[in-house]
Amino acid sequence: MLKENSQHIKLEQLGEKEILNRLKKYMDFGQIDDDTALITSSQKDLIINTDMLVEDVHFSEATSIPIHIGWKAIAVNISDLAASGVEEILGVTVGLIAPASTNWSWVDGVYTGIQDALNTFGGKLLGGDCSRGNQKSLSITVVGTKGPLNLHRSNAKPGDHLVTSGPHGLSRLGLGLLLSDPFLKSLELPQSLKEQAIKAHQTPIPALNALEKLIFCKPSSSPWRAAATDSSDGLLEAIECLCKSSKCTAIIEPQNLPIHHEWPKGPEWDSWCLEGGEDYELVVSLPPIWAKAWRKTLPLSKTIGKMKKGSPKVIWSNGETIRKSSTQTYKHF
Repeated sequence: MLKENSQHIKLEQLGEKEILNRLKKYMDFGQIDDDTALITSSQKDLIINTDMLVEDVHFSEATSIPIHIGWKAIAVNISDLAASGVEEILGVTVGLIAPASTNWSWVDGVYTGIQDALNTFGGKLLGGDCSRGNQKSLSITVVGTKGPLNLHRSNAKPGDHLVTSGPHGLSRLGLGLLLSDPFLKSLELPQSLKEQAIKAHQTPIPALNALEKLIFCKPSSSPWRAAATDSSDGLLEAIECLCKSSKCTAIIEPQNLPIHHEWPKGPEWDSWCLEGGEDYELVVSLPPIWAKAWRKTLPLSKTIGKMKKGSPKVIWSNGETIRKSSTQTYKHF
């Protein structure tokens, strides 16, 4: 093993075998001695999700340290599983690409964040792969078991209430604060709001607790039917996905936007709530009686509107179509 200042040793000095040897400390003994990982059958249906995180697209050194990047890589994947009704997180695999000149300390920090997230949300690091490339990126695959609730996006029905598990826009505000957004320069925001916003952006929490309470509070008279997605690409995008899959119209009450209690007022702030993205809350279409029960068990949840029969679109309660802002909408390409 090389002896060096671990803060400055480069991946090209270590080589693949030594990198993998160092990563063994994050996994069970013998876990990556073979090219495959064993998952013991649970006799339950499995839910699998893969997400890519690319430097300067999904993360940057200007806004996050390596531990935060690793945590977020796990959290965003688990958020998708939560929106599909996951019961237990079994494990994850990690595909790592980085320039050969990358410091080992960056990789070690990322995997520390990955381990911290798995210790918090459940699951083990099962293995993965690593390779040299021009740009840092992480490909995370998460495997979990499916619970009793099928949260497919196509399950919404006219008459359902549309409920969110928590406030939106915080991650977008956190990003703006970390990048010293000129829009925020002259504003005096509460320190508590700023701290929560930065935390929401750097170390998001997938809505596993909200899902657990959603299942627990289901009224006996209500069928096991609900539609859901997470708001990773923005609240408005999430609602549109439900509408398209379920062939319904969503009616949103402007006074019921799911915002933090210290959130400022104004069109720009409404836009950040609707389109800021990376909030990782659940957006659920539920029978009214179930929606009411969920709101009682989850204080930060909020009914923002309802679904009705009609073409797939999202409108305000006055009938106006809610249009996306070209400057706020997140684009993967």
